[in-house]
Amino acid sequence: MTSALEKLRQEFGGDIIQPGAAEYESASRSLLTPGSPAMVLRPRTVGDVCAAVTFAAGKVLSVRDGGHGFPGFGTNDGGLVIDLSGLADVEVVDSERHIVRIGGGATWGQVAVALAPHGLAISAGDTKDVGVGGLTLAGGIGWKVRKYGLALDGVVAAEVVTADGEVVRTSAAERPELFWAIRGGGGNFGIVTAFDFAAHPTTDVFHGRIAFPATEVATVLNGWSDYMRTAPEELTSVASFANPMAGGPKAPIEIHLVFDGDDEKRAATVLDPIRELGTVVDDDVALKPYGETLMDGVVPPPAVRIVNRSAFVDHDSVSDALRILADAGASEHAPLIAVRSVGGAVARVPDDATAYAHRQAELMFVTTIAGPPPVLDAGRPPLEALWASLAPHTDGLYANFTSSATDEDVAAIYPPETYRRLAAVKRQYDPDNLFARNYNIRP
Repeated sequence: MTSALEKLRQEFGGDIIQPGAAEYESASRSLLTPGSPAMVLRPRTVGDVCAAVTFAAGKVLSVRDGGHGFPGFGTNDGGLVIDLSGLADVEVVDSERHIVRIGGGATWGQVAVALAPHGLAISAGDTKDVGVGGLTLAGGIGWKVRKYGLALDGVVAAEVVTADGEVVRTSAAERPELFWAIRGGGGNFGIVTAFDFAAHPTTDVFHGRIAFPATEVATVLNGWSDYMRTAPEELTSVASFANPMAGGPKAPIEIHLVFDGDDEKRAATVLDPIRELGTVVDDDVALKPYGETLMDGVVPPPAVRIVNRSAFVDHDSVSDALRILADAGASEHAPLIAVRSVGGAVARVPDDATAYAHRQAELMFVTTIAGPPPVLDAGRPPLEALWASLAPHTDGLYANFTSSATDEDVAAIYPPETYRRLAAVKRQYDPDNLFARNYNIRP
């Protein structure tokens, strides 16, 4: 260990943070999870990442970019953390084709700020300080998803440091199986130190929320889902209700949305059918730069934990699933419920084109409970009952909005054929499963 550490100090040009250092307390934890790693490495170059990965062989390893992962993959106890926040450059490398190279430790807020002067955007998530890497490798459902697809659908190439400490480039033409695997297979195959994305020209967009009384949840929810089946793909929206911070079962149902365009008349034509779904009690939709649609992340107090669970719903199950969710939202112990309309550009990509396996889902929904342990303990029985009711009507799991990481979760994310193909790639690039702190594909 001593000789390996001495070699690391010679080859690694970034920060080496150990217990006792002034910055250790903040460096040791991810956003939602405390940790006590033996060491946190913050590389400044790709060469630093290679040295860190070589040093990590045989150790418990966490790789962190934004640190937003709900299961806490970005830290550990007693192991090693590679924190990619120093690799955050954003560069337009081909202005004609709008190709943007983004460091693996960048956040989507940094990307939006860097691309705004160029009039470009990338279909991403909806939070500024979420990491580009974590979101993209598992999917990426955000405000442009119905028009431009998942974040991972914009990736055209990537630079990856593999488990043997080597740097490889992957694309549709170079190591195509690895390229297939990293688009949905998470961080199982190496550390992505840079992504090449195909961005698109963007205008300002209409963004905001339209709210209706809690008494109209069922009517609005069903009308909204019906409308989204035929709505123009410029419209992406999320229905949320039972927010415990706004009254729980008495909270309004809110349709949060983006219309991807700056034509006021066209926007009104597309958005007015939503306004007509019920009694509007609030409407703050306004034209704004795309970057302003990304919200600031919320860091919960140390004693508060967040438990998310997600699933997909196909066309035939929508009415049953929404009925169960609406009933749950009216109950005393209701979780926060958010339902996202997907489809559009996501569904036009062939099912086997990437390792993201839920292309044909019409909806993705998330339940959330939060609080100190006693609150979570009280909320779990009704939450489990809700999910038992939903089980016949749902399929799969969205990795970016789930707090657990059981074998059952992995099986829900990756259907059998997808898993078998991913395992073959894992055997080639990480046969010893160094990159195991994730929704793990075992080699």
